[in-house]
Amino acid sequence: MDAIQVQDLRKEFKAYSSRSGLKGAFRDLFTRNYKIVPAVNDISFQVKQGEMVGYIGENGAGKSTTIKMLTGILTPTSGKIIVNGMNPHKERERFVQTIGVVFGQRSQLWWDIAVQESFRLLKKVYKVSDADYNDHMDHVIKTLDIEPLLDKPVRKLSLGQRMRCELAAALIHNPPLLFLDEPTIGLDVLVKLKIRDFLKEINEKYNTTILLTTHDLTDIEALCERVIMLDEGNIIYDGALKSLKEHWAEGKEIQFEFLERAELSRLEELTSGLQVKWDLDEKNQVFTALTGDDEESVSQVIARTVAGYKVKDVKINEPSTEEIIRNIYERGMA
Repeated sequence: MDAIQVQDLRKEFKAYSSRSGLKGAFRDLFTRNYKIVPAVNDISFQVKQGEMVGYIGENGAGKSTTIKMLTGILTPTSGKIIVNGMNPHKERERFVQTIGVVFGQRSQLWWDIAVQESFRLLKKVYKVSDADYNDHMDHVIKTLDIEPLLDKPVRKLSLGQRMRCELAAALIHNPPLLFLDEPTIGLDVLVKLKIRDFLKEINEKYNTTILLTTHDLTDIEALCERVIMLDEGNIIYDGALKSLKEHWAEGKEIQFEFLERAELSRLEELTSGLQVKWDLDEKNQVFTALTGDDEESVSQVIARTVAGYKVKDVKINEPSTEEIIRNIYERGMA
């Protein structure tokens, strides 16, 4: 069963412009100049129940607009959305009982009251029984390590502490679908790791579907097997993260440190006939071979180099997901 079905989804906004001068300001009182700006352009995709999908793109690509339509906050200009078997903006009251949402730059916790009081209010809003709340939230609170924070006002929490509490608040009613919009923005490494581990756990334990929007691609690599890439409101890639790396990675770098003096000309001679380009970091005496992404090319370069020189160390570096995606945006998918 699909948790999310999107077909030909479109969202347009009116962008108003002001006329110059006093006369122009007076005219603006009666008629405004505007143009229609499409934020999301007729996109279609499906997300299966239990999937963890990364929804990525540059600022202004349409990610947050899509999330707001999927959660019922915005009404689409055209197209069809079915989330958890419902239309989000037409069946809003029933629909919100089936989703959890975390916006990294917005809070659903009350600023001046203790965290546990916010939890109790949300428990009443979602009509969660005491037994279900205790059974589920005891586990969530312990896993996210927020028990010492429950009696503190939200305003006294650090960013990392607040985000862990925000995530717990979104899961009070144990929704089958979780939307995360920049959930780890500004967080330190340890807090990010804790949140990632927790998301993996709830996905495995409850088969929770997660749609993750983030600029931190290490989150995507750690959690998602599938990515949907958006550019100027259009989907330019929808598929496995692994396939994205295989098709768009520009080879591998093999770094060599030798026990004896080596020469670039000799290394080029040893690997002649192979698709390889050599470079030298003279300061550190590290030789780098840029070769193809296939295992055969890497193996051949290493074998021929080792046959000609005594090797102290070898490192194989793959392009990061961030580098690959940056290259796609800069050069296009062609």
